Amino acid sequence: MTTILETRNLEMKFGAVYAARDVNISIASGEVLGVIGSNGAGKTTFVNMVTGYLTPTSGEIIYRGKNIIGKATRDITQLGICRSFQIPQLFPELSVIENMLIALTISKQDKPVLFKRAIDSALVDEARALLARFDIGQYADQEIQTLPQGVRKLVDIAMATVAEPDLLFLDEPTSGVSADEKMDFMRTLIAALKTTETAVLFIEHDMEIVEAFSPRCVAFYEGTILADGPTAEVLENEKVREFVIGSEMHRTARPETQEVEATPC
Repeated sequence: MTTILETRNLEMKFGAVYAARDVNISIASGEVLGVIGSNGAGKTTFVNMVTGYLTPTSGEIIYRGKNIIGKATRDITQLGICRSFQIPQLFPELSVIENMLIALTISKQDKPVLFKRAIDSALVDEARALLARFDIGQYADQEIQTLPQGVRKLVDIAMATVAEPDLLFLDEPTSGVSADEKMDFMRTLIAALKTTETAVLFIEHDMEIVEAFSPRCVAFYEGTILADGPTAEVLENEKVREFVIGSEMHRTARPETQEVEATPC
């Protein structure tokens, strides 16, 4: 597989505090990668740096052979890197199909503008096809605010794929999804994303989800990478079991870096 993203000695400081240090990660086309770590470990900071919400203190972010540090978030999105957030970024009073049409309209514009008359039957068909891919077509005409959390998450992630990204970051995709629905939710999600060559990096606290759906896993601890490799090996790593899995089981947490405001992908 071809490497599409590589970070080299990535570092992020807030004053004298390191939120990330010596972060070296490579991601290949079509790869599914799980990221674990207690709150404050540096996971979201890493994603925010790659997607342009934070500018690293030092290091490089190489995407398809070019350093993208300093580029605006929208420019990074247009290059092919998208993300979803832990809390779905949706218009709750609009229907599912209306949310999808907004995302599609924005993705097809060269510059962000207010609404223009660009919604036609072809665009509606494209929106419905995306909903069908994520197995949520039956909800197309329902208002977002009436839907269960799992469906909202799938809508949000479907919206993040309208630009056909090469790389998609998912921040805790199963957060808020009931325990008995998580596995089916992830099966639907991964099956939908495997229809393209999109590489997927997802942050997750549920070790069963990580073990079941990510062949490779990266463990963060205090801003550094504690382990990176096949998921089974990482989860058996002595330091990971002590500092990450133990923390996840007891949910002892320090604050994450402040979440940033979303912009449409």
